[in-house]
Amino acid sequence: MDILGFIKGELLEIIEFNDDSRDTLSWRFPDDDKAIKNGAQLIVRESQLVQFVYLGQFGDCFGPGKHTLVTDNIPVLTKLKSWKYGFESPFKADIYYITTRLFTGNKWGTANPVMMRDADFGIVRLRAFGTFDFKIVDAPVFLKEVAGTDHHFRLDEFADTMRSRIVSVFSEALASCGVPALDVASRYSELGDALLPLINPQVIAKYGIEIASFIVENVSVPPEVEAAIDKRSSMGAIGNLNDYVKFQMAESMTKGGDGGGSPAAAAGQMAMGFGMAQEMMKNMQAQPAASPAAGIPELMSPAEAAQLLGVTEADVIASIDAGDLKGRKIGAAYRISRAALDAFLAE
Repeated sequence: MDILGFIKGELLEIIEFNDDSRDTLSWRFPDDDKAIKNGAQLIVRESQLVQFVYLGQFGDCFGPGKHTLVTDNIPVLTKLKSWKYGFESPFKADIYYITTRLFTGNKWGTANPVMMRDADFGIVRLRAFGTFDFKIVDAPVFLKEVAGTDHHFRLDEFADTMRSRIVSVFSEALASCGVPALDVASRYSELGDALLPLINPQVIAKYGIEIASFIVENVSVPPEVEAAIDKRSSMGAIGNLNDYVKFQMAESMTKGGDGGGSPAAAAGQMAMGFGMAQEMMKNMQAQPAASPAAGIPELMSPAEAAQLLGVTEADVIASIDAGDLKGRKIGAAYRISRAALDAFLAE
């Protein structure tokens, strides 16, 4: 980094900052207790912004160009210092150079799972990580809330300061956007674009930065949700959870058949098993409720229903939650009637 400051006596005549580090966000000009001369030259290069601070109050802001510091050019500072007729004598102020270019490839990630409410799976815990690009758009807010009075605020300091804040904003945006867990875990690029309008108003107002792009590289969900997502994707041609549970039941009942056989034989066995299951439930319904031969209680737990159908308990509960299979809650657990199970299979 080449920092030039031409000083004549005790006065600053030329103020500039040459930065080739690529990681500087803000830099306070070292005045060495020198005063700024009336008519001093302020040089601001492209992708730079200069913010004057006088006694802790934000003064004038200068964009790229060569500026002569005279009364007409510093109206805010003139007002803060209470110069009635402009300044003729040298003055002192803190001068901050702010880098306004785009900073790319900054990493973010959730240290702890983010809790979100999902219509399909209820409360789901998500972990996510990715990258984001940002630029400084409000110098006073950025200096006040992020950089502070740091003489040379760099990108690595920003990462340490902002990573948890960005994740917090991401968590709030994810919780409020209503994106289903199935989409969160599979449509990363669309998710980032959808979250930007929710994230930017917060980070601009709170930290003075704007997120140009927010990229979700990976989202991980608990194993049980992963299993449910895999099952959902495998039943795309079947249509819905109701059909999927029926398919699982028929598939389970045909296991142990010809040990492989031809696809036609397998399809025939599946159809036969499904028909047998429906006939079995009709026979059970026709038998008296108290008949010992039936061996099936009027009310069953999800585990008992799953064993009868040859599917997992999770599939039965998911079907209840979706409203496909009727169940009633007794105490803290669901109970399923034989009539409800028969009606479900008869659909």
